[in-house]
Order: sequence, then C-alpha cells, then structure tokens
Amino acid sequence: MANQGLPPQASGPVVNAPIVVRLDNPRKRIRTFTILLMVFILLCVVQLVNLQIIRGPELAAQAANSRLQTYVVPALRGQITDINGNPIAMSIKARDVTVDQTLVGDPHKTAVILARYLKMPVKKIQKRLTGKLRFNYVARNITPELWDKIAAEQLKGILSKSTSSRIYPEGDLAASLLGFTGFDGRGLVGLEQKYDDLLSGTDGKQTVEMVNGTQIPTGPNSGIDAIDGGSIKLTIDDSIQAVAERALARQVVAQHAVGGDVVVMDPKTFQILAMATYPTYNPNHPEKYSADQQRNSAVQDSFEPGSTSKVMTMSAVIEEGALKPTSKMVIPPTIRKGGTNFHDHEPHGTLHLTLNGVLAQSSNIGSIIASNKIGQDKFLGYLRKFGVGQLTGSNIYGEASGSLPNPKNENEWSDTTFPTLAFGQGLSVTALQVASIYSTIANNGVRLTPQILAGTTNNVGVYTPADPPAATRVVSAKTARIIREMLESVVSADGTAPAAQIPGYRVAGKTGTANRSRVNGPGYSGYTASFVGMAPAENPALVVAVMIHTPGGLHFGSLLSGPVFREVMMYSLAHRKVPPSSQKRPKIAVKW
Repeated sequence: MANQGLPPQASGPVVNAPIVVRLDNPRKRIRTFTILLMVFILLCVVQLVNLQIIRGPELAAQAANSRLQTYVVPALRGQITDINGNPIAMSIKARDVTVDQTLVGDPHKTAVILARYLKMPVKKIQKRLTGKLRFNYVARNITPELWDKIAAEQLKGILSKSTSSRIYPEGDLAASLLGFTGFDGRGLVGLEQKYDDLLSGTDGKQTVEMVNGTQIPTGPNSGIDAIDGGSIKLTIDDSIQAVAERALARQVVAQHAVGGDVVVMDPKTFQILAMATYPTYNPNHPEKYSADQQRNSAVQDSFEPGSTSKVMTMSAVIEEGALKPTSKMVIPPTIRKGGTNFHDHEPHGTLHLTLNGVLAQSSNIGSIIASNKIGQDKFLGYLRKFGVGQLTGSNIYGEASGSLPNPKNENEWSDTTFPTLAFGQGLSVTALQVASIYSTIANNGVRLTPQILAGTTNNVGVYTPADPPAATRVVSAKTARIIREMLESVVSADGTAPAAQIPGYRVAGKTGTANRSRVNGPGYSGYTASFVGMAPAENPALVVAVMIHTPGGLHFGSLLSGPVFREVMMYSLAHRKVPPSSQKRPKIAVKW
C-alpha cells in the first residue's frame, strides 16, 4: 500500500511545530556565532555612524542648547537731577537672588546660610527654596558685593540675575513730585511715570552655557548690550525745596492741619524752583505709606482760592479802565445780590476805601462792587486768560485743571455766582495755578507755561534744553506794575499781612481764607489759609505761594501761611543772591 512504512497521520488540525536547528557540528556552531557577531558589530557601526556623522551636529547642538540660558540684561534707568545737577533719583546695579528648587539638596541648611547674608527669617527663606519650581525669587535688589559673598558659598540651586535698584538719595525730598518705580523698574507715579519712556532705556540680552546652575567659563557667551536710559534735569533747586518742605511741615503739624502746599517759582521763566507738600513719604519705601501721603496735592487737589483770587478782579477792572487804585469807593456793611446778603470777613459800618484799600483790607463787598463795573462776561474772560479752569501745561503727573462755572449751564450758574467769583469762591484752582497767576503779575502781565523740566540728556551724554514756554499776554505791563504796588499795601501797616515784610526788600502779596468744599457731598467743611507774594516788588525775582489746608484752630492766611512765606522767601532771596530793593515803595491811599 501507498502508506506502508510511514507513520499513521494524526487526526485533527495540523499544528506548526517550531523548527529546531541542531548544530551537532562544532564547526557549524562557530560559523553561526561568527555571523551573528559580525551582524551585531555591523549594527553598532551603523548606529555609531548615524549618531556621530549623520546626526552628530544636530545632537551636539541640542545638547549645547539644553545648557544655554538667555536672560535679560536690564538697562540702567537714567538719573533725575535738580537744576544744579544734584541727583535726587538714581539707579545702581543690583542682583536678584533666585532659586531652582529642584537642585536644592537641603532647603533648611541652605536657608540658614542665606539668612546670615540676607537678614531674613530662616523659615521665610526655606519656604521659597522648597518645591519643584525651576525659578523662584529669594530676595530682590541686593548689592553685587553681597551677591559675591553668597556665590562664594557655592550653594546648589542658588542663582542670581542682574537688575538695578532705584534709590532716592535725599529721602523724602520732592517725593510727591518725583513718584517712584515698581520692582520691574518702570515708573508708577509722578515724574518717574511721566517720563518713563525716556528714563527706562532698552534692555539687552545675554546667552551663557550653564551646568547645574553654574556658568561654564569657557562656554559660549553672546548677547545684545543694554542701552541705558536718558536723564532729566528738573528746574527744582534742592536747597530751596528742602527749606520749603521743613517750613511747611513744621506749620502743618503745629496748626493740626490736614496738609499744605508750597510752590516757589521764578516769574521771569516760570521755572518751578520748589514744590513742597505735606504730608509726604519716602519713595525708597513707598509701600509703607498710604495713597493720600503719596499724592502731589500742589497739582492734584483743587480748592477755592478765596481772597488771593482778588488780584484777578483788580487786574481786570484796572486793565479795562473802569477804576484806578485811588478811585473812591463806599463800602456798605452788606450788599445784596441774587437774593443773598454778602458781607466782609469782619462786621463793619460804612467804609470809605479806595480801590487800593479794598485790596489791602480784602473787602469782599468792595470786590463785588468793582467787578460790577466791567460786567460778568469781561470778568470771566480775564479769569480764563489767567488760566483758571485749564491745565497749566506743566506736564506734572496728575495735574488737575480746577474749575470755572459756565454761565450757559444752569446747573453751574445762578444769580449769586458772579458776585461770589469776585471775591474768590465758586471757582477752584490748584496751588500751582495760584503761583502761576501771581507770576503773571510779577512778569509784567505775561503768563508763561510753568516749567518743571529744564532739559534732558540722552544715553550718549547729549543735553537738550526744554522747549521755551508758551506765552500769553493777560494784562499790560502798566496794569501789572499797578497791581504789584497795590499788593504792597497788603503787607503794609494798613493791610492784612504786615508780618510778611522782609527787611531790605519790597514785598507784594495777598492773604486768603476760603471755605473748603466737602470731599463727599455738598457744602463746606474747614478752610484753606493762603498767602502768596513776590519780591522784590519793583522787579520780582521770586514768587512764593503757601496754602495750609483745614487747620485745627486759627484759619487766617496772614497768621498761618504768612510765616511760612516769609521763611521760604528770605532764604530763597539770599540763596539766589537777589539784591535788596533800591527804591522805597510808593504809598497809595487806602482810605478817603
């Protein structure tokens, strides 16, 4: 049969059994092993060629790039100096201490070492070192010298980055004007914010090779250099500023007042030589002070000027030829306008004053009568020319415009508005605007744009003076001279402020006491006591405006603001070497 001699076939499905090669011959085993070894070596060679020759440059670049770190090289912020070049805001190089938490072996031990240098609590440092963050701040703005000491400890994971620290070497000097910067070095308020683009400069970049947080000295080092910021020179004289701040602070505290302002201006240029406010703060540590303490109230706060505003009333009346300083006026005990009886600050019978006497004795009734001689439209026109209700253009951060009511708006104007404006209520101004108004009279009737910026210096040292200020003729030189002579009567024995006299100098000035509008809600609460003056009156070199806000007791400008004016003016005249007056003041009749 066909199947004879063969094993019987198994029933069911056929299963493929594994093939087993039996190498009973030793030579065959050696040959097979040799072939397998050669295949293995060939594969290794192929992979080696692939890694080193074909992908070698790519992998080498990846490895290098994994160790390369690019960080910002901060530009050094420019200086702010006073008019004499003395720095009052400057930046110095500093370091931020940082940590890669994944590299710190023992956070507690590391924190103990760092605490010795950083003068921080160990627990606070340890908390910043603990975790999985690849980057975290440990301390900000330390000196490079201090970082060198920390770096010498070779602490794992403790790194640093370049930064700069903004410092104000004069402490709180002109703080409300200057403002301050944030941790990122950008200006937040004040002139630091106003001129931030100029001061900031342009940051650079640097790329270095790092291993375990340590820079490889022989590694690649490339980048873009930082371009430092430009600097600005202010018109502020730091010596006058310091005297103004001390005199103001002393009086505000002594009178239990809410605050006060002093503005010192050169009327020939309208350069602001001092702008003092109280309360104030130290911009080196702004976080310790409230927003109210950081305000520049000399430009941000508006208030009713009171009798200091009468200089505009008199200027308008004389410029229009309606009255002369010697014009005889009958001042009744009260005067009724718009259904309201107006009176002077002290009760009196019928007075016989000249127009000069109305100003010297600060008669509200006399001012109302005088303003009626020209009418409300012309009167309002002069207030606008003096800059009331408008920004001065000084470019000081946060400046308010003040207010002047619109006769076409029934919500702003009533039958009593015009007479009220004549003696300085119903409108609002800032301390800077008041100084500008009096500087206009001191500058022979020409109003200039107040200047706080003397010039700028770019990052290569080229200085550019500020643009000349815009000029507006408000009254004639003759009218301005007459007003100055009338203002001299205010500080005479016949006026309201004889204590403001300065030996050797003719002084022209005006007192003011006005109700302060409530911050929240209608009506009045408290007073603003003011004195604004100039010297020498015949050719003014300086204007000083002083305001004391909401004093706790007395509220008369002559008693509260007059002494501050006298102290600041006396120092400023001497400091700027202004010669004494060579002529006696003309005597203009006060009564008839």
